[in-house]
Amino acid sequence: MAPELRVVWEDWADRALPLPSYESPGAAGADIRANLPEAERAAGITLQPMQRLIVPTGFRVEIPVGYEMQIRPRSGLALKHGISLPNTPGTIDSDYRGPLGVALINLGDRAFTLHHGDRIAQMIVAPVVQARFAVVEHLSETARGEGGFGSTGRR
Repeated sequence: MAPELRVVWEDWADRALPLPSYESPGAAGADIRANLPEAERAAGITLQPMQRLIVPTGFRVEIPVGYEMQIRPRSGLALKHGISLPNTPGTIDSDYRGPLGVALINLGDRAFTLHHGDRIAQMIVAPVVQARFAVVEHLSETARGEGGFGSTGRR
């Protein structure tokens, strides 16, 4: 059974916009829309090259214990306009109850305007495993050993 995310609209939010939605039967991520404050809805928000900002979604979520929400870029915005997330993937923990905002960055070379209702990111709901940590005297040996960045790729 799929986990249930409980959603509360912010008082100012445009409730006519859809909640996050899976746009195809095989989609792993549900698209999230920009839900702009009323004063910004007509003009939108313009992101200058290399500018970062948090775009509001107009809602808060309750994620079940044992799950997280990952916020990821939309590939079309990234490829066509250079719009991405500076902390991709962003993680929202199950005990967070604040407003859901999406941190975006314009990595492109032109200003980009986000409009009210635009799909700006996608969210993935995933199970969480919390590890235990143990201090030991030695680690097990592997063929890779201490090979670091790029050690298994082409030279």
